[in-house]
Amino acid sequence: VQLQASGGGLVQAGGSLRPSCVAIGSGSVNYVMGWYRQAPGRDRELVASISTRGTTNYADSVNVRFTISRDNAKNTVYLQMNSLKPEDTAVYYCNLQQRGMAYWGKGTQVTVSS
Repeated sequence: VQLQASGGGLVQAGGSLRPSCVAIGSGSVNYVMGWYRQAPGRDRELVASISTRGTTNYADSVNVRFTISRDNAKNTVYLQMNSLKPEDTAVYYCNLQQRGMAYWGKGTQVTVSS
């Protein structure tokens, strides 16, 4: 399985971004997809995840501001990020979990200026 993420960038505080991630070679849509992030000097942390049926889970720090969604026909997951804050600055990684395996995409940088 390969994950191709795009849509990061530089934005001012209060702005929005919508990164996306395409899963290639998964064979089915029965998997959990999610976004993690890692800021300099910090551990990688879960931002949001979504199951095949659309059950979502969010970190407290992004709840209400971020929305994760998926298009199973396109094997794509999206992360709508609104009201961005400088503390959201990090490398964002797409993740797919299927049959006990975890797959990671290359990170996409999100930088929020104050």
